[in-house]
Amino acid sequence: MHILIVNNTRIPAHKYGGTERIIWWLGKELVKKGHRVSFLVAEGSSCDFAKVIPYDFCKTVEDQTPGDVDFVHFFYGFNETHTKPSIHTLEGNYGYGHKLPMNTVFVSKNHAERYGSTVFVHNGLDFSDYGDPGLGNERKYYHFLAKAAWRVKNVRGAIEIINKAKEKLMVLGGTRVNFKMGLRITPYLNIKFKGMIGGEEKNEALRHSKGLLFPVLWHEPFGIAITESLYFGCPVFGTPYGSLPELVPAEVGFLSTSKAELTEKIKNNQFSPQVCHEYVLQNFSSELMTDRYLELYGQVLDGKALNAKAPTLQTEQTEKFLPFYT
Repeated sequence: MHILIVNNTRIPAHKYGGTERIIWWLGKELVKKGHRVSFLVAEGSSCDFAKVIPYDFCKTVEDQTPGDVDFVHFFYGFNETHTKPSIHTLEGNYGYGHKLPMNTVFVSKNHAERYGSTVFVHNGLDFSDYGDPGLGNERKYYHFLAKAAWRVKNVRGAIEIINKAKEKLMVLGGTRVNFKMGLRITPYLNIKFKGMIGGEEKNEALRHSKGLLFPVLWHEPFGIAITESLYFGCPVFGTPYGSLPELVPAEVGFLSTSKAELTEKIKNNQFSPQVCHEYVLQNFSSELMTDRYLELYGQVLDGKALNAKAPTLQTEQTEKFLPFYT
């Protein structure tokens, strides 16, 4: 089968990248399973295992689809239809009132339920990109892994908790001085900022972390930061919003809307790095993700719609940020 994967950014991801890494790993696994893959992605992309077609955003995906493509997998372009069999994977959150395509796939059970659907595929990791998790390493600090300039990721809350716990924090994805957040300057010497890093530099940072702080203030659809941190033996301390209760069972982390409860749990961190690592190996591989997508491809090729009706957000969120208490 020849599968066209569509996204609006460049591949591969050289630093962090979320969707970029997911489509890369998906394409790689599809090729391993004997399929042919083409990427319709932003100009400047490259790939050693699949054909890359530079995306002309002035044209439709249909107009740029090779004639021998059997299936189209959209990760971008939710207002587009296609005469070829296709699905759309939603990695983020669409606003209230917007109807999504009938063959929309979500990235967690919670994500799907919020749009009136039951169709989801968890994002998977290619473990070969991470190597040795360093489970026996000395753990020196906690880490925050997200775009710190994005307020819903709540780096301020993470810093407040770490200061109360009298611990150190490494912020991966932010800078000490940030003008995007209204001139935010973080003066604390126990907080280190590494900016947007990726590859082995990020892996090495996670190999020495005691855990991930992830106190998000929105309904997180999935959060690759969660699963890759767990791969390195880092338990997750976060808020119980969106997919987090689904992804973070009690044996690998702690969730609360209370800063005091999160602080206390960090002070008494008794989680096993080995348990965290094995949990990810068993549940979040790119191979497992690909097998689930192939099942959905089969349903669509058989003429079945994945959803009974067009998914749409069931409840409008009126508050800008979800609660985070003292």
